[in-house]
Amino acid sequence: MTEMDGQTHAFQADVARLLDLMVHSVYSERDIFLRELISNGADACEKLRHEALADPSLTADCPSFLINVSLDKASRTVTVTDNGIGMSKEELASSLGTIARSGTRAFLEKLRADAKEDAPVGTDLIGQFGIGFYSAFMVASHIDVLSRRAGTHDAYRWSSDGKGSFSIAPLALEEAPTRGTKVILHLNEASDEYLDAYNVEKILREYSSAIAVPVELTELGQEANPENPEENPEEKPNEPRKITDGSALWTKPKSAVSEDEYTEFYRNLSGQFDKPALTLHWRAEGRHEYSVLAFVPGSRPYDLFEPARKGRGKLYVRHVLIAQDAEILPGWLRFVRLVVDSADLPLNMSRELIQETPVYAAIKKAVTNRVVQELTKLSENDPDVYAQVWEHFGGVMKEGLYEDPERRDALFKLARFTTSTHADGKRSLADYVTALRPNQTAIYYLLGEEAKRLNVSPQLEGFRSRGIEVLLLSDPIDAFWVSTALGFDGKPFKSVSQGAADIKSIAAEEGKEPVAPEAPSVQLASLFALMKQELAEVVDDVRASDRLSESPACLIAQDHGFDRRLERMLAEHGQLGALSKPVLEINPTHPLVVALAERVGHADKATLDDIIWLLFEEARLVDGEKPQDASGFATRLTRVLLKVAREPAA
Repeated sequence: MTEMDGQTHAFQADVARLLDLMVHSVYSERDIFLRELISNGADACEKLRHEALADPSLTADCPSFLINVSLDKASRTVTVTDNGIGMSKEELASSLGTIARSGTRAFLEKLRADAKEDAPVGTDLIGQFGIGFYSAFMVASHIDVLSRRAGTHDAYRWSSDGKGSFSIAPLALEEAPTRGTKVILHLNEASDEYLDAYNVEKILREYSSAIAVPVELTELGQEANPENPEENPEEKPNEPRKITDGSALWTKPKSAVSEDEYTEFYRNLSGQFDKPALTLHWRAEGRHEYSVLAFVPGSRPYDLFEPARKGRGKLYVRHVLIAQDAEILPGWLRFVRLVVDSADLPLNMSRELIQETPVYAAIKKAVTNRVVQELTKLSENDPDVYAQVWEHFGGVMKEGLYEDPERRDALFKLARFTTSTHADGKRSLADYVTALRPNQTAIYYLLGEEAKRLNVSPQLEGFRSRGIEVLLLSDPIDAFWVSTALGFDGKPFKSVSQGAADIKSIAAEEGKEPVAPEAPSVQLASLFALMKQELAEVVDDVRASDRLSESPACLIAQDHGFDRRLERMLAEHGQLGALSKPVLEINPTHPLVVALAERVGHADKATLDDIIWLLFEEARLVDGEKPQDASGFATRLTRVLLKVAREPAA
């Protein structure tokens, strides 16, 4: 109401226009109409169930409830029939004649008024907005509703073309249902698909498989011959097929569900043909009540690394499917296939979108925590099965180490690694810390693209000679989480390819003591000075290394800044400008380095420069990079080889 010039006026509505908006704007999927009609039928059955508690005679003729969907190709109708509470003439006028007036909502409010304080009321009732029925006008040019209220003799027909008006007329008893409601949709020309039994069954299974009332599908007749409209189509046998049994798998006790039933449900849910590696089934009670049925697949889904990283959770509210790809779990658990069914979640008007509320946030958090807990139990109780889970999904779960700092400690317990001493990929951080060498204060890691290649990296030589285990991190996400994680069990993460190694205090294993430098320190210093001068444009520094024991040189990142692997990844995605110059570390004990140091000031300067550049390019190649200058690299290599070839034989 609004007040103007001292007079009160009522808002006016163009009902036809309002209905048109309802049909074409509120709902985004035409299939939704069937879900809405089934939900209305389920509500009608639930209302009768409540009323029959006080008056058992209401259901004396048929105590069981049923919803039937009938397809008649000859008359081009879809009929949805329920044997629920039904509607009187007045209820037809008020419920179907007033948009957004929900009979379910009114019934629920009455129940709440009569119920004891804090008692759960009407948790199986679905519709509360009073608009779902009108979605049927998306596919129907005309709708008839035949209804008889339980416990009465009078029946009525409600009819409308959805253009702003409706009629209600008495119905002959032979046409009326014994009790309940029959909704007859006369399909428009664009809706032939809803006469196809296969398509309708698919929609029913997809959206209404959890409805608490059994649903049957009946196919009647065949389409008339367009060349001879007067020809009578042959009638098909009227044999209803049960589509749902009125009890969703997740609503049953775990003890009542067999492993085969879980497996079949998982395969239908995931579209895969393997067996689940882990099945989780529980009902949460307390502040928020909901049921969960979740599966960790036994093999890797094809869409695991799709860019959209969509969730694969089916969200039901009061047994009605609301979202097929709900983001219930975080992206790093997107491989989990699950169903969540709650009666507490508020919905938007079309029941197609879930509202982001504290209740929804609490449910998502609780479900995520439970999945992580169950994965942790699996890792402890059945490490072989968990090893397979990690092999398939570890690269995804590690995204959580970067994206979800709150759960990082829990995820560290789940993480498994390939290391320089354990190539099976089953090494945990707890195992690593237990095996720390005396005086070792950090957890060392090496980033790269392939674990096998990393394991022969020259940066590992000094660590291997001292028996220090190194994590070989080859997943792209590793470069991100390891740079933000503070550490594990009080031990920081430290890259073996960045900054000084600082491992001199860790004793070498017996028989692997590094050889003392043979070249005089003055000669070595002169060589380093020459190398810095020659390579000034491509390296930040040249220095002696305590991480090399077999190779002559390697490249490492500067002490401060990004690890070289992370820096390259950021540059490839346009997140970084020019790459920083690396540090060239030289093994002072290597025979080549010793020989070069002895020839500084005595040998051909051009040849010495060529060898210095070749050392740098060799370090790049070993690090998985291309030569800085491929043409120059080839020219220098040819010159050095030619010079060696021309030297007289010894």
